Amino acid sequence: MKATARAHPIQGLVKYHGMRDPELRLPYHDSISVCTAPTNTTTTVEWLTDSEPADDVYLIDGEEVDGRAAERIEMVVDHVRELAEFDHAVRFESENSFPSNIGFGSSSSGFAAAALALVEAAGLDMSLPEVSTVARRGSSSAARAVTGAFSHLYAGLNDEDCRSYRLDSELEDDLKIVAAHVPSYKETEAAHKEAAESHMFQARLAHVHDQIVEMRDGLREASFDRVFELAEHDSLSLTAATMTGPSGWVYWQPETIAVFNAVRELREEGVDVYFSTDTGASVYVNTREEYVEEVEERISEIGIETDVWEVGGPAHVLAEDKALF
Repeated sequence: MKATARAHPIQGLVKYHGMRDPELRLPYHDSISVCTAPTNTTTTVEWLTDSEPADDVYLIDGEEVDGRAAERIEMVVDHVRELAEFDHAVRFESENSFPSNIGFGSSSSGFAAAALALVEAAGLDMSLPEVSTVARRGSSSAARAVTGAFSHLYAGLNDEDCRSYRLDSELEDDLKIVAAHVPSYKETEAAHKEAAESHMFQARLAHVHDQIVEMRDGLREASFDRVFELAEHDSLSLTAATMTGPSGWVYWQPETIAVFNAVRELREEGVDVYFSTDTGASVYVNTREEYVEEVEERISEIGIETDVWEVGGPAHVLAEDKALF
């Protein structure tokens, strides 16, 4: 009753904002993302027998988890207990290969890896779209990290409707992501909770459905400019709603804007490049293989740390010798 799984975090392309049901984490609208590799979260879980300690233990990057973070893990753990029809305690250890809480989707890969490991260790036979409904209870974005690459999370009021499916696109082979690290702690959950109170939220809801169908069509046609121009504009839309909520959350930093300006200058020079952000200060700079060195050099000149990522696949179970304990 032990398993290890790995998942890649997501970059939101048409991002979800706000939760219709904060407990089941049902979003108001559909969303589409792409997973980033080699960044990943690895999670090992073991369901303990009745003869072993009864308390759940959660460790992330070697630190014991408590408070709201532990509650969110518990939501996923309890759901798997319900599905498996047992009440075993669990030992849970997770490690991230990249910084968390700076806007690079660590909760998505974290809950995706957790969900798959928990399901596998419990002996449940579930497809990845079904596992995505388990991961969604920790983070809606995690549903898309389960199915991997370009994925579409459908909105709904139940697990049959609100689940993620992978979208095939030839852009998987061409896309390169220059990740511009702008350290700035963020609290995404709080922004989602109050999103619907923004006076701009209804405008976003009216707009996002067209964005979804345009994005799906762009991915099918493998139209780089169309897809990532949509993602860039969606980042601006998301931030407008976030900044006009009751708390006035402003995640962008001066370095964030500097990256935006550099991207626009490069585009004027004929480079296929677009920026994208989730709820954070760090920036995804989306470009093609042929331009990646030029783009990375320009962003590095600003004094910002960069990595170059590619498209990551679905969450997957690892061999026993890859376990964290």
